[in-house]
Amino acid sequence: MNSRPTHTPLPDAGAPIQLYNTLTRRKDTLTPLTPGKVSIYTCGLTVYSQPHIGNWVSYIYWDVLVRLLRAAGLVVTRTQNITDVGHLTSDADDGEDKMQAGAQREGLTAWDIARKYMAIAEHEAYDLLGLTRPDHLVRATDYIPQQIAFARALEDKGYTYRIPGDGLYFDTSKLAHYGQLARLDIAGLAAGARVSTAGKRNATDFAIWKLSPPGAQRDMEWESPWGVGFPGWHLECSVIARETLGDQIDIHTGGIDHIPVHHSNEIAQTESLTGRQFARVWLHNNHLKVDGRKMSKSLGNIITLADITAHGAHPMAFKLAILSKHYRTEGNFTWEILDAASHRYQRWQEAASLRWQATAVDSTGQTNTLLASAPSTLCSKLSDDLGTPEAVAFIDSVCKAILSTPPQQLHQPLLTAFTAAVDDLLGLSLGRSTPNLSAQQQQLLSQRSQARAAKDWQASDTLRDELSAQGITVNDSPHGTTWHYIMPK
Repeated sequence: MNSRPTHTPLPDAGAPIQLYNTLTRRKDTLTPLTPGKVSIYTCGLTVYSQPHIGNWVSYIYWDVLVRLLRAAGLVVTRTQNITDVGHLTSDADDGEDKMQAGAQREGLTAWDIARKYMAIAEHEAYDLLGLTRPDHLVRATDYIPQQIAFARALEDKGYTYRIPGDGLYFDTSKLAHYGQLARLDIAGLAAGARVSTAGKRNATDFAIWKLSPPGAQRDMEWESPWGVGFPGWHLECSVIARETLGDQIDIHTGGIDHIPVHHSNEIAQTESLTGRQFARVWLHNNHLKVDGRKMSKSLGNIITLADITAHGAHPMAFKLAILSKHYRTEGNFTWEILDAASHRYQRWQEAASLRWQATAVDSTGQTNTLLASAPSTLCSKLSDDLGTPEAVAFIDSVCKAILSTPPQQLHQPLLTAFTAAVDDLLGLSLGRSTPNLSAQQQQLLSQRSQARAAKDWQASDTLRDELSAQGITVNDSPHGTTWHYIMPK
């Protein structure tokens, strides 16, 4: 899949893009470090198990962000990590390594687990959901030497200390503004309320390098100046971002659960080393619940994309369901919500199919006027803090106008441009899912029209059924016959 899709040029590409910055707690106008260019770092998946639909929420929103920036004429360079080592089950820098736990669960090595779930994630992200591939998609284990060098540099600058038998830790008391992103009350933070303090100088200190347990050999471990072990989870993002994007980046994205620990620690270690502000804008998406409850194995409510398709819904319908709520608002998934999104997507496909049937010779008329300004309006709504609910509602109104207008009054170039704009900005594959009829299908449609003209209703119904078997619905009205696709299951 092409990671650099062609985007519809927008009439007002210079319109300011406002994004809610967690660091400032307000909408800030995006001002790139380098004019015309934007660098983005996205926290990626930990590849230890099957991704569920909640895992994909972040990436659906940040995909729209990248599409919006590129459609606005900006050159975007985006990095996303793949956590395949070091992510412990507790923020306290203890507990099992998730990769090791996955290996034990399935009777494989941690390396095998990483390869297995990387392949699954690759398929779901780029084949099923049609997300834009990051420019740099980087495994943490590919940057071990760089992580060790980064940690040594922090140690040389006096920001770390060692806990015998445990590892190398970052001393957060060295920073006057530690926890600023999360507005952490460091002085009032009760010992043990956030992390275990055993051996630490401060409750908020975190592991830079963890030592392998004595007498145990892990699948993933490396020699280091502090002993055989593995990098702390937070280290990989600072290092990968710096190696691929530089000391400073424009935007850092992730989930709200990353704010108090992971992202606060990224800021601490990166800015301590570089002496410069790490990211100008921090974007965080809220969680997705299922039937109003957090997804968990104990509740038995984990839902995957395979469950979505088994239900008879298209992955694009799921994507549309997610985009129907704002990224900063807590989401809720129900099968009824998915069914409503499927119906909405079907209506959008019906409208998009009319671009092959539009025959107006000029662009006059109310609907054509709406279509002419639609790409710019859509961009404007997304430019206000990724206003996807507003964008979806606007597309609804445009599609309603399209479907209430006879094809003889629709201007094909405008309808084609609108369909392309929706795909360029939201990545919903409207164009790809609604190609023109094949020559054989057009012949069947023509034969049906002839049968209707001859009032041969039996032949007409037979031809309708034949088209329906090929996923094509035919509608008859006083304005003539139109067709559209039945959404594939």
